[in-house]
Amino acid sequence: MLRKQEHNEPSDGLYSAGAGTSPHTNRRAKILIIDDEVGSTRLLKLNLEQTGRFAVRTENISAAALAAAIDFVPDLILLDVIMPGIDGGELARILRADARLAATPIVFLTAVATKTEVQNSGGDIGGMPFLAKPAGLAEVLECLDQNLKMDHV
Repeated sequence: MLRKQEHNEPSDGLYSAGAGTSPHTNRRAKILIIDDEVGSTRLLKLNLEQTGRFAVRTENISAAALAAAIDFVPDLILLDVIMPGIDGGELARILRADARLAATPIVFLTAVATKTEVQNSGGDIGGMPFLAKPAGLAEVLECLDQNLKMDHV
């Protein structure tokens, strides 16, 4: 059960008040980044957490992503398209097939599409939103704001 954090209590990083948190729970949105590029995921995680709005977990092995998602219960998943083993499209299908994750928004990350292609397609691949890599923090934040389901946070 969540309780409101007192002003003098230390933050555990997940349940403190701040910009972008839900006024109903004061809970930061949980973002799972699934990408085989360790450096990229580490940098994105750091940047998102520094906003004070998100709790972030990363998974760099596609075969371990389902277990990570079930364990973390994210509010949104950022998913690389091209990965060794299970590619992003197949992994999205696997995640959607799990009843616990079926309603979790997924945003694809891809180096295959250009920013122009993202704009021309309305930012969707097969009905799912996507960002072209490399994406700046402002682009990622805008995408998260557009795709997070507020009833999840």
